[in-house]
Amino acid sequence: MTSEINKQVEEMQVLEHHLQNLLNQKQSVQIELNEIDNAINELKNSDDEVYKILSGIMIKSDKKTLNKELSERKRIAEMKISSIEKQEKLIEGKALDLRKEINETVSKNKK
Repeated sequence: MTSEINKQVEEMQVLEHHLQNLLNQKQSVQIELNEIDNAINELKNSDDEVYKILSGIMIKSDKKTLNKELSERKRIAEMKISSIEKQEKLIEGKALDLRKEINETVSKNKK
């Protein structure tokens, strides 16, 4: 393989590594979002006496305040997922273009 192809392959590997990192981040945030959704649902079904865990201790909290905090955390998690998905699309586009370049370069070298 030529040095040009090697360089392109290395760049492709870097893109794939970045994409894998983004997928891991997205999965982590989606898990957090699911936990927040479950907490919000439990909060709706609970009595007025609710608790939250803060630094390993349980503290009595106001249901309305806790719901507001959870809703804000949910909004932030959804924004993170949206941002990660935009980055994914950009990297996937770059990877697709690079893959085409590699294929073109390899087919030129075969001739």
